[in-house]
Amino acid sequence: MLNFKWQHLILSLACILLIIACNSSSPNIQPDKPVIKVATDPTFIPFEFQTPQGEVVGFDIDLMKAIAQAANFTVNFESLPFDGMISTLQAQKVDAAISGITITPERLKTIAFSRPYFKAGLAITVREDNKDIKNFQSLQGRQIGVQIGSTGADFAKTIPNAKIITFNSGPDFFQDLINGNVEAVISDAFATLYAINNGKIKGIKIVADLLTEEYYGIATPQKSPYLDKINQGIATILSNGKYKQIYQQWFQYEPPQLPR
Repeated sequence: MLNFKWQHLILSLACILLIIACNSSSPNIQPDKPVIKVATDPTFIPFEFQTPQGEVVGFDIDLMKAIAQAANFTVNFESLPFDGMISTLQAQKVDAAISGITITPERLKTIAFSRPYFKAGLAITVREDNKDIKNFQSLQGRQIGVQIGSTGADFAKTIPNAKIITFNSGPDFFQDLINGNVEAVISDAFATLYAINNGKIKGIKIVADLLTEEYYGIATPQKSPYLDKINQGIATILSNGKYKQIYQQWFQYEPPQLPR
């Protein structure tokens, strides 16, 4: 029988060999890509919307997929109403949200944002036969449609004596505008122009200049472990031309410069 000294020596050698074997094989082990759950509201054409087959597509969807590929993570999209996104992020039930979400000081109090990925702005939309509403001043005392939780809804509160009517989605307030139930809509200019130019919505027009200049960001919970990865992905696709390719595919013109 081996004495205690020899037993201790053999056990030590076995442990050393095991450590060497593990270390020599570890370079071949590739950790799985992190899976990031991303909320989106598929009613915001052309940023995110559903095809007749039920597939969610759009500028934001293509962009998020490109960011994930560039930063080496996997995206799992989850449909969510726009007005519930901030609270869902606060509760950390999703890892991120992309749905034309404007970066605002108020929102930054409770959630975080990536660097801007889109330059946008609010516009006034009326029926084609409307000749009375031409600018911000002519909105006073009017019935105005807005989406719940949007910056358009916040802006409408600044219009004197306006009657603000809220809707869950863009298609809803545009339909009420066409039907004459509201006199004007305040919403994203690019989404509205896309809908008009592509024949998705007929009988409406945008009037005057943009009311605001805004930037969209990818929203995350505060202190998100994924925010750096998302920003890394945005920087990569901005520098390698992928962003420009996606932008021109959806909007047919040169993308503007974006601040960091």
